[in-house]
Amino acid sequence: MSILDKFRLDGKVAVITGAGKGIGAAIAKAFAEVGADVVIGARTVSDLETVAREVTALGRRALVVPTDVLDFAQLQNLAERTMAEFGRIDIVVNNAGGFPPKPVSQTSAREFEGAFRFNVTTAFELSRICAPLMVESAGGGNILNISSIAGHKPTPCFSAYGTAKGALSLLTQELAQEFAPKVRVNAIAVGSTKTDALNTVLTPEIEQTMVDLTPMARLGEVEDIALGALYLCTPAAGYVTGEILGVNGGLERLNMQMPRAWGGTG
Repeated sequence: MSILDKFRLDGKVAVITGAGKGIGAAIAKAFAEVGADVVIGARTVSDLETVAREVTALGRRALVVPTDVLDFAQLQNLAERTMAEFGRIDIVVNNAGGFPPKPVSQTSAREFEGAFRFNVTTAFELSRICAPLMVESAGGGNILNISSIAGHKPTPCFSAYGTAKGALSLLTQELAQEFAPKVRVNAIAVGSTKTDALNTVLTPEIEQTMVDLTPMARLGEVEDIALGALYLCTPAAGYVTGEILGVNGGLERLNMQMPRAWGGTG
């Protein structure tokens, strides 16, 4: 096998949540381009169908499974549909997640717990469901969690999201220990990446400030994250597990300036 062959996913099947747009869609298309069939889950069917057409144009199969990751029965259905259609699962990408920046004083305990459930518990549940299926159907596999630099670089107004992503990164390492050597588990600590979610808060002034605070002098593109995912989920990373790969332009702190509770910005 040549070096380039180690970045192929021929004959593999990847399950990707939050795959209707943004990072999830980019990962689905990247995996298809190197030979994988993809199972794409998200809440909006029209988005999934658009991604499916793009995957098909690359010569691979795409199974659309409308999925709300907060409904664990739907996560079970996602796995069952994959097995029924393809007979195997090789890769799971836990991409669905998020929570907007919000001061602690305006964040209820219910919202805090909701952020944890959305970002961590959903990834735990799909991983718990799929890891045995990977081993039974394919002899092993890969789980990739999409975490964030906010999980290890504290900043004001990210107490819910940052805590959740920090827990997701630790969960990644815990699962890597438990599932080795059959299933590798890694994560990507994403930095500020141009997606619909980020666009909701961007103004030209905010974007310029974020660029100025980023060592690589630009915001991330979804393809940047997809390339990191491609490395971690191909044989190229066959000796890598329990790692949190930073794909964030060299950030040593978050580049979104948010107010402290009693004055100033962090």
